[in-house]
Amino acid sequence: MTYDRLVCANCAAPVSEGRCPVCRANRERLQQQAGGMFAQLNPAMLVALMIVLIAVGVLLHQAA
Repeated sequence: MTYDRLVCANCAAPVSEGRCPVCRANRERLQQQAGGMFAQLNPAMLVALMIVLIAVGVLLHQAA
């Protein structure tokens, strides 16, 4: 979920604007949570990972 559509219960403004301390704290928390395991992979790395996974799947299918 992106925080650009969330509305703050404290000031009724979009959280992405960070108008009050509650908005700013929640915006910071959401930004920290967004940095998951795959968030730091660029598209080339994701494509390479997909190719490796497909190759492993094909090899396992042939072995069976």
